[in-house]
Amino acid sequence: MSETGTAVPAPRSGGPAAEVDPVEAAWADYVVAARQLDGVRRAAATAAGEQARSVAAAREELTAVRERLAAQQSQLREQGVPAISLVPTPPEVTEAARSMAGGPAAVLACLRTARGWADSADDTLTARGLPRLARWPARPRNLLVYGPLALVVPLVQLVLFLATGTGPASIAALVVGLPMPAVAFMAGWLAVGRLFRPRPTDRVDRTPRFGALVCLVPAVLATAGILLAVLVG
Repeated sequence: MSETGTAVPAPRSGGPAAEVDPVEAAWADYVVAARQLDGVRRAAATAAGEQARSVAAAREELTAVRERLAAQQSQLREQGVPAISLVPTPPEVTEAARSMAGGPAAVLACLRTARGWADSADDTLTARGLPRLARWPARPRNLLVYGPLALVVPLVQLVLFLATGTGPASIAALVVGLPMPAVAFMAGWLAVGRLFRPRPTDRVDRTPRFGALVCLVPAVLATAGILLAVLVG
């Protein structure tokens, strides 16, 4: 075994001492060096490919973030925000440069973080009035829509019953009110999607089972009360 770790030919039989063919030893050393060089070359090619992909992705991300920030800056200027407040301060620029000193992969990570901040800023800018409630838990938020719609028909039925007593008008109101919970639920389902959507591409949890229950319970109670009053009267 040579100092380089390569196998060398065995001593020739009959010789007084071990003899090494210098050509074979040189060839073995060459093979080891070539393999090492090939490994280094492959590692360098892999690193270069990953770096190229990171650079391409960072360029695409930078273009998207710039477009988002330009639109937000225009919107903020229209709302009276001073221009100086929309420019990063020198310490912020220094900190951003330090965080991106690790190469294309670090730059890409910072740009993706910036895109997340831009998404949050879009939500803040668009969330006004009722859309601000989109951040509430789904059931309490949707109850603001399903609840009033569920109470409309039972209230009308009770008013008619109190005004007319156990007459034909009460019976008509009772019959007409039977399918109205389904109508209230459909109206609430559509209204929740229109009112509580922060952005057009977002999906809103309409809690259909909860909404159907909210719309059904008042109608059932009102119908049962009126029916009981009619039977007793």
